[in-house]
Amino acid sequence: MRYRRLGHSGLFVSELCLGTMTFGGSDDMWGQIGQLRQEEADSLVRTALDAGINFIDTANVYAAGKSEEILGQSIRNLGVAREDLVIATKVLGPMGEGPNARGASRGHILDQAKASLKRLQLDHIDLYQIHGFDPATPIVETLEALDMLVRHGHVRYVGLSNWAAWQIVKAVGIAEARQLAPIVSLQAYYTLAGRDLEREVAPMLEAEEIGLMVWSPLAGGFLSGKYDRDGTTAEGRRVNFDFPPINKDRAYDAIEVMREIAAARNCTVPQVALAWLLHQKVVTSVILGAKRVDQLQDNIGAAEVSLSTDDLAALDAVTKLPAEYPGWMLERQGGYRSHMM
Repeated sequence: MRYRRLGHSGLFVSELCLGTMTFGGSDDMWGQIGQLRQEEADSLVRTALDAGINFIDTANVYAAGKSEEILGQSIRNLGVAREDLVIATKVLGPMGEGPNARGASRGHILDQAKASLKRLQLDHIDLYQIHGFDPATPIVETLEALDMLVRHGHVRYVGLSNWAAWQIVKAVGIAEARQLAPIVSLQAYYTLAGRDLEREVAPMLEAEEIGLMVWSPLAGGFLSGKYDRDGTTAEGRRVNFDFPPINKDRAYDAIEVMREIAAARNCTVPQVALAWLLHQKVVTSVILGAKRVDQLQDNIGAAEVSLSTDDLAALDAVTKLPAEYPGWMLERQGGYRSHMM
């Protein structure tokens, strides 16, 4: 397992991260993703740790807090030293009925940080992330609340998730101007089936030295190799929960190439999809979600898959985004100067 620096911080995380969205779901949306109980979750956490994964991600909204509870108990059950773990969680979604029981306001952030610490049975959160953009709360209020948690020692680092490039840059500027805790990471969707991040967000992350954590790296299971263009499908999450949205024609083209590469590399189709992400300069860590130990073990094997220049070119040819303005103009005009750098 390789470890990478998270953004411009001094924190090192494994290039693969265990996601816990499958922990604790019931007969709701989360139940369609996973309904793992304590013993099953313990097995997944142990498998991840044995492979060298030190990074685990959850959120307060996953199974209404149950995911955090199960993860916290797993850490205790397995007797893992706290300094050997990097625990990340998130805040934004509804955790109650009232209008203030959601969002990125100061009150909700501080209340939920305390609640997450209790559920996780921890005295600090390594990475606390705002789960999405809250249009009803000023960015400065959100950043000041996060800074307060850092100064009090409840949180070590802060990050964002599912924000647009302009929103992130605005937050970075406010944090710098007011000397607040800096933003070190973004958690975002990025796959061979959905490369939209490359238009604005990825260049911004590289310029600002912000780390990228990738969620749903198999596009909700679509890139698992279970689905065919002719409509033949196997059992999987996509059958009942078709998310995230993707360009399926482009995804099928990618799967055909991935199958050829997998056969040549003696690996699996999901491993090719994950390995492609690990070959992208902007990616810090890829979040793996699994319901079974064998699924997780297969995904972890992606760290050993080395794609050639030809492999990467073949995948790029069938998944590259069509040129859009101002991208094509920036590339054209930038050519006058880029050779001088």
